[in-house]
Amino acid sequence: MHQILDSRKEEQIVPLFRLGFRPFFLFGALFAAVAMLLWLGQLNGWLTLPGIANPVWWHGHEMLFGFGAAIVAGFLLTAVQNWTAHPGVRSWPLALVVGLWMLPRALLPWLGEGNTLLMVADLLWLPLCAWFLAKPILLTRQWRNLFFVPLLLILTLLNGVSWLWHAEWTTVEHLLITTVLLFTTLIAVMGGRVIPFFTARATGQDKATPLLWLERATLAAQWLILLLWLLLPTQWVTSIYIVAASLHLWRQLRWHLPSTLVHPLLWSLHLAYLFIPLGLLALAAHSAGLPITLSMASHLLSAGCMGTMILGMIARVSLGHSGRALQVVRRITVAFALVIVAAVTRVVIPLLWPAFTLQGWNVSALAWIAAYGLFVWVYTPILTGPRADGRPG
Repeated sequence: MHQILDSRKEEQIVPLFRLGFRPFFLFGALFAAVAMLLWLGQLNGWLTLPGIANPVWWHGHEMLFGFGAAIVAGFLLTAVQNWTAHPGVRSWPLALVVGLWMLPRALLPWLGEGNTLLMVADLLWLPLCAWFLAKPILLTRQWRNLFFVPLLLILTLLNGVSWLWHAEWTTVEHLLITTVLLFTTLIAVMGGRVIPFFTARATGQDKATPLLWLERATLAAQWLILLLWLLLPTQWVTSIYIVAASLHLWRQLRWHLPSTLVHPLLWSLHLAYLFIPLGLLALAAHSAGLPITLSMASHLLSAGCMGTMILGMIARVSLGHSGRALQVVRRITVAFALVIVAAVTRVVIPLLWPAFTLQGWNVSALAWIAAYGLFVWVYTPILTGPRADGRPG
């Protein structure tokens, strides 16, 4: 009888708002494509965002706190249900959070970064997510997963500072790269949990046994880089970048990458993680005075690591939590390739052929738009419809 009542309650909720991954993955991916299209128009002088005083601020802020944070929120608000066996946030409370996220995304290009209403809305939705995340974790005393609650609050703090200091670009750039490093650290933590597990399950191999000292050293080095980035000039930490990159690479080589080449849902995650050591080595090269700009290095971590990992994870999670087999259609395999092309061309063309920098940015942006556009095309019916197996969620 209890299951019948739960099923009737579920049927009264629009499928899009039955669990956090649905609206945040769909609207987050759509926003990633649309925002990049607007950025492409800005770069080439095809259009102007009338309210934005600093388009570079808008691009960096929205890719991190608009797109990236939305995907993290959708993932955590869905995963907490599995961790705790308590229902995740749904129905009108979920719609409220999504609405608060959507308001600044939609109006910021017209009302500008000085609009207080938009800033308040943008600083409310992540703490609400943190509350909905914390409640079931505290009830079940799953202290290990409580780590993600302060993470959302730290993201809120960084977001608030970026709003308040939007006119001071040098400071904001430093904070935005700090945010990139925070996302990278989150990916390092979660990647170590899920990539070896997913690989073993899909390939039939034994799960790579983690070396405890290597795991601790890798994550400690990653957290140290994040801390030092805030406190010290970058040239002081060149050697730490190199050590951390080496540890990440060693860690990843134990996860059986060659066995994943026929599994797009796996190789996309492995290649996304590979951008972490590449990005850290690029930061080392920049701090050592080599001709790699801070923008190039940070885009290996943002467009490369974040962009590829997000696309791979939302493609997988959306299938699993909608009761479908973990197999992607060819269009999504193409999307995985395109998002990697976006990251590589964003860095390699300006580095090797500086005269064609704008063309490199254009190719990168178009590849990104196509990648996330393909996701929206394929996954809209999945995310807006009921589960294929008839279960709640």
